[in-house]
Amino acid sequence: MLGNNDELLYVGKAKNLKNRVGSYFRSKGLNNKTLALVSRIKNVEITFTHSETEALLLEQTLIKEHKPPFNIMLVDDKGYPFIFISKGKYPGLYFHRGAKKKKGTYFGPFPSAGAVRESLALLQKTFKVRQCEDSVFENRSRPCLQYQIKRCKAPCMEYISEENYRSDVMSTELFLKGKSSDLIDTLEVRMDAAAENLEFEMAAEIRDQITSVRKVQEQQFVAGGQGNIDVFAACLENKGACISMLVVRDGRVLGNKSFFPKVGLEESTGEMLENFLGQFYFSHRNHEIPSEVLLNLELPSIELFESVFEKEFSRKVRVSANVRTDRKRWVELANTNAREQLALHAAKKQSVTKRFDELQNVLSWDGTINRMECFDISHTQGEATVASCVVFDQQGPKKSDYRKFNIEGITPGDDYAAMEQALTRRYSRILKENKNLPDLIIVDGGKGQMNTALKVMEELQLTGTTLMGISKGEGRKPGLETLYVGNTDTTLDLEINSPAFHLLQHIRDEAHRFAITGHRGARAKARIGSKLDGIQGVGPERRKALIRHFGSAKGVEAASIEEIAKVNGISHALAENIYEHLHN
Repeated sequence: MLGNNDELLYVGKAKNLKNRVGSYFRSKGLNNKTLALVSRIKNVEITFTHSETEALLLEQTLIKEHKPPFNIMLVDDKGYPFIFISKGKYPGLYFHRGAKKKKGTYFGPFPSAGAVRESLALLQKTFKVRQCEDSVFENRSRPCLQYQIKRCKAPCMEYISEENYRSDVMSTELFLKGKSSDLIDTLEVRMDAAAENLEFEMAAEIRDQITSVRKVQEQQFVAGGQGNIDVFAACLENKGACISMLVVRDGRVLGNKSFFPKVGLEESTGEMLENFLGQFYFSHRNHEIPSEVLLNLELPSIELFESVFEKEFSRKVRVSANVRTDRKRWVELANTNAREQLALHAAKKQSVTKRFDELQNVLSWDGTINRMECFDISHTQGEATVASCVVFDQQGPKKSDYRKFNIEGITPGDDYAAMEQALTRRYSRILKENKNLPDLIIVDGGKGQMNTALKVMEELQLTGTTLMGISKGEGRKPGLETLYVGNTDTTLDLEINSPAFHLLQHIRDEAHRFAITGHRGARAKARIGSKLDGIQGVGPERRKALIRHFGSAKGVEAASIEEIAKVNGISHALAENIYEHLHN
C-alpha cells in the first residue's frame, strides 16, 4: 500500500486477496490505525508468489528494507552474544558477538550481554580460566592482577601444568553445556584423588568449586532436560505490547529478554506474535536457530513457520504451543515476564510523559516538545576529542538516533571549537537531507558553549527550535546547575525535585556518558593502533604480510624501499608509498 509520493505505508500477505484488501475498506468496525492508513493510501501494488512460504519471506524482506510505518517493527535486531573458548595450549574464555570465524567452541546464545558477563565472572572465580587476550597472554613477563586476586592461575608464567589447566577448561565446558550433575561427579573424583595424594590445597579448591556449582544449580529453574529451545510469550494491552523471550540451551535456562515492538495494524495478540516471529527469524537473521520454538498462543500459521524454517535453514524446527511438564513451566515463566515487563515499561513511559509535560509547562511551551537533542564533549587533555549527540522523544532515550563525532582540525582542548564543529556537522546534514529539526537543542556547558551554539544557529539559520544550556554548579554537584534558555541572559529556576529538572539532568547525564564511552574507545584505538594503519593500499592482509616479514612495525620502518618491495603482494610503487608514510 503506497502513499502520495509512492512511499511504502504497509506490506501484507494474503491467501485470499479480495477478503484481505477488502477488510481495510469496510464502512464500519475499523480501528484508528486502519482509518489513518486508509486515508493515506493512493495506490495498491500486488505481487504474486508460488507459495505461502515465498509470500512470508518476501513480506519480511520488504519490511526490513523499507520499514513501513504501519507494520510491526522489531526495534532490537542485534545478534545475541556467546561465550567463546579458544583453541591452543592454554585456551582463553571470552565474550563474543558476531560471525563465528575463530576456531574454538561457542556457547549460547545468551539473551543479553549482561548474562554473558555474569557467567564469565562466575567462571573466573570458580575455575580461573584466563580471560586475557592472546596478545597480552603471550607477552607477559610476570603474573597480572587477576592472579593476585585469585581469579587466574597464571598459565602465562606456567604456574599451572597444561594437564591441570585442561581439567579446568573441561569443567568450564561442562558447566556451560548445562551438565552440572556430570561436572559435580567429575570434580568429586578429582577432589578424592587430590586428597589421597595428600594435595590438600588442591582438594580444598575443588571442594569450593563443587560448592559454587551446586549453588548455581539450585538457582537454576531447571537442572536437567535436553534441547535448544526459544520460548516466546506475547502480551498486548492498551498500554502497549511486550514479547518476552526465554533462552534455553541444553536444558539450561540462560535468561530472558523482553521486546517492546512498535505495533502496526495488528488487532490481536496472535497477529502481533506471528508478525514478530517472522521478522525475528527470517528478516534480521542475527539469531541462532533452535531445535524447538515454544509459544504461549496457538497460531494458525505454525505449520507455515515450520516449512519456512526447513526451506531457509535446511533443518526441522518444531513450533508448538500446547506443551506439558518442563516446557509448560518455561512458557508460564515467559508469560509472567511479558506481563510484568509490560507493566514496568508502561510505568516508565508514563513517568517520561509526566516529565515532558512538566517541562512544557515551565517553559510555557506552545504545543508539544516531541524531540530534544543534547551535546557534550569529552577528551583527555585534548587527546581523542569526541562529541556526543543524544536524542530523547516522548518515549524517552531514542538510542537508534544517537550520534558520535570524532573532532579533528582544532586546537587540542578547545571545547568551544569542538562544540561548534559538532553542531555544524549535525545540523548541516539535517538541513541538507531535509529532515525535521529538534524542538529543543541542549548543550552541556555554560555561557561559552551557549554563545558558540547561538553562533552556529545563526549561521545555519536554524528557526523553529529553542536552545538551552546546562552549566555545572559549584563543585559539579547535581542540583546546583544553572539553566540558560534562548540566550545567556535568560535563566530558568527549577526546584531540585521537579520532574522537568530530572528530565534535563537525565538527558545531560546520558550525553555525558555517551561522550565518555566514545572518547575512551577512540583513545584506546589510537593507543593500540599500528604505524601501518592508515596507509593507502595496505589492508589487513598486507599489514600481516609486512609484520610477518619484518617482525614488527619498527622493522618495517627501518627497512629500505627495495627491502619492503620484496614482501609478497607489495609492488615497488606501494613500497615507496609505505616508506613515505613512515618517514614523512
